[in-house]
Amino acid sequence: MGGLFGVFSNSDCVEDLFYGTDYHSHLGTMRGGLAVKNSGGFQRYIKDITTSQFKSKFEKEILQMHGNKGIGVISDYDDQPLIISSNLGVFAIATVGKINNIESLANDARKRGTHFSEMHGGEINPTEMVATIISQCLSFEEGIKKANAIIDGSCTMLILTKDGIYCARDKLGRTPLIIGAKNGSYAVAMETCAFPNLGYEIVKYLGPGEVVYLGENGCEVKIAPGDKMQICAFLWVYYGYPASNYEGINVEAVRYKCGSLLAKNDDIEIDLVAGIPDSGTAHGVGYANEAKIPYSRPYVKYTPTWPRSFMPHDQNVRDKVAKMKLIPIKELIEGKRLLFCEDSIVRGTQLRRQIKRLFESGAKEVHMRPACPPLVYRCKFLNFSRSRSELDLAGRWAIKDLIGRDIDDPAEYTDPDSENYKAMVEVIRKKLQLTSLKYQKLEDLVKAIGLPKEKLCTYCWDGVEKYLTLEITN
Repeated sequence: MGGLFGVFSNSDCVEDLFYGTDYHSHLGTMRGGLAVKNSGGFQRYIKDITTSQFKSKFEKEILQMHGNKGIGVISDYDDQPLIISSNLGVFAIATVGKINNIESLANDARKRGTHFSEMHGGEINPTEMVATIISQCLSFEEGIKKANAIIDGSCTMLILTKDGIYCARDKLGRTPLIIGAKNGSYAVAMETCAFPNLGYEIVKYLGPGEVVYLGENGCEVKIAPGDKMQICAFLWVYYGYPASNYEGINVEAVRYKCGSLLAKNDDIEIDLVAGIPDSGTAHGVGYANEAKIPYSRPYVKYTPTWPRSFMPHDQNVRDKVAKMKLIPIKELIEGKRLLFCEDSIVRGTQLRRQIKRLFESGAKEVHMRPACPPLVYRCKFLNFSRSRSELDLAGRWAIKDLIGRDIDDPAEYTDPDSENYKAMVEVIRKKLQLTSLKYQKLEDLVKAIGLPKEKLCTYCWDGVEKYLTLEITN
């Protein structure tokens, strides 16, 4: 995944840029970067944040930075922001998204004499690819429009020029971009949780494909928004921060609704409700409030030193983190019928171990209620999971266990009323050794979010793709 933050200020912006970028740290753990423009030119720092948090890595560097405009990025993949010298002038660029056709785009560019620096493993930096596309055009607006038109996947970006910042949301709005303002200064963020403590008020949610420019004249719309949107529904389910709003809809409030709808569709007899920390907590609170059953914390998370478990590349490291950070409380587990809410079941590897520990601690029953449907398609549009294969997904390995092979399109397993779906869920339940397993229905998840389904990307659950190609418009 990744996160973006930028500031155009009437005074020095570095402090706001630093803290605003840090508020996106939950979106990635590989690289952090800051770039500012001042009278001396562009200043930039990129740091490896795999072993320590963004904030601790940049505390010294920000004392050396100054300027009234800058951009920051938390990246889970590539080094950025990049500083580019082009026919459009020198600019800094940071992106979030996924480019599925990066090799074909690179081959086309090479034929025109363009060269690329290689990342580890011979891969091309996707942000450099986007910068190359933009640099071939006569204006930033034209370049952004072209990039959006030819990229298969998604790309939201910030471009820092000598005079201001271009803020460009992905053509179908798969990731959010929001403008905040205070005392004549402007900030742009993917996560609105960055605004309150820095004193910014939300003034604009960018629409799909919309481009605004932050400069001396304030916030100017350069490219109007499109009318087709496919914002990722998983933002509200899992990787969005609870205090953030997208399309004016708060994450924590949606998670309470998800839990409430899970409870309304359930008739299980249990002693207490819990959430798998942290992202399952709000779903669990919503369930408990609706069911009028006590909410408790039979698992607590040790947060001072252990990071999020899904982020590390190595499966053994992920497993170690997942085990060490969650501590069971036997007094709240022994002899109890427990129901856990979880944001989702991606692979199920770590969850299986956690469930085993609950039974070892004396649990009588362990029930699981994920807040979204089974994941059966690997995301084509964002890097929200480290899964390298669709067979990593719980739904897909369950289908393979069920029928002895993988299938190209598991659409027949996505209808919760079908026998195929029920058989798939039963395989997952048995593998995880759960007393019962019942997933959220997609229609209820859509209801909890409150947007029309056609405005949401639900591909990972139902395989429905929309609006995959958009033509370049003048």
